[in-house]
Amino acid sequence: MPRLPEDGEGYESDDSENLLETGARKAKHLWSGFLDFAMQGNVLEIAFGLIIASMFTAVVTSLVTDILLPPLSVLLPLNKNLEEKFAVLRAGPGQPEGGYNTLKLAQDDGAVVMAYGFFLNRLINFIGVGLSLYGLASLYQFFSKDPIIKHQVKCRYCRKWINEKSQRCVNCTSWQDGREDRRG
Repeated sequence: MPRLPEDGEGYESDDSENLLETGARKAKHLWSGFLDFAMQGNVLEIAFGLIIASMFTAVVTSLVTDILLPPLSVLLPLNKNLEEKFAVLRAGPGQPEGGYNTLKLAQDDGAVVMAYGFFLNRLINFIGVGLSLYGLASLYQFFSKDPIIKHQVKCRYCRKWINEKSQRCVNCTSWQDGREDRRG
């Protein structure tokens, strides 16, 4: 018959060793699971894609801000860079007599301003990045058989958007070659 431990003997050391072993085992399992996840091909491809996309966005933003917008500011009667255009909605307490010369000066004075030039700058950046990505996707699709750009048409029966190469609609399952019309 097993002997019961006397006071202060046995229980605490066994429980703490089991707890430490269990914790270490769970930590190793968690770490190995994380490594398995992080080193999968898809996760690494996504990471590289995000890095390249952020660098591409920075290049296009620089192209728009540093190359395209300065000549546009000269051609149009803006008298300033586009991003410096603003409208004062409510003047600050120390407004100069001729008004504020810069957006920063107006904001520092506490004026309420609508910085529409900054918004237009961001809008042009967005359009530039979108058009550049579409151009890259078209170029990739030209040299590859892998379709990135999927053109869509409306189903003639349910009017939902489907791939232009579809034979049947994924929504209403009608044939797109018109055989439903010929049955009647």
